[in-house]
Amino acid sequence: MAIDEMTQVTGEILSAMAQLMPQLSQHSPLLSEAMLAEMAASDQVFVFLAHAEGEQGQIVGTATLATYLTPTGRHGWIEDVVVDRVARRRGIGRALTQACLEKARELGLKEVNLTSRPGREAANALYLAMGFEPRQTNVYRYPLE
Repeated sequence: MAIDEMTQVTGEILSAMAQLMPQLSQHSPLLSEAMLAEMAASDQVFVFLAHAEGEQGQIVGTATLATYLTPTGRHGWIEDVVVDRVARRRGIGRALTQACLEKARELGLKEVNLTSRPGREAANALYLAMGFEPRQTNVYRYPLE
């Protein structure tokens, strides 16, 4: 397995995202090439791709580190960690999350947050095993559509 950062958009990446995102959430809109290109060009959003071993190196997972600046400092969130169903339990989710953490360190962030639905038991166990600590907070959503 190899992990790399998305720096440009290819047909392979578009296809992989179309395959992976519905496995994360059935409500995820289909990503356009323009949206992915905006992320690839951003200095605040870092998309990591996991490639399977072998000649083909098919994309089997992705994770995103999003950063933003507020008066209290620069913050980071790990978002949209997903590994293809056929490639799970091989350490890919851990490697993707680790790539996000390494980038956060490189950027000088002091901490990184993430959320995960309670039903994603394997993901939650992974994050705890990696040293993430549960926060005592409420997360609220306000739909704008």
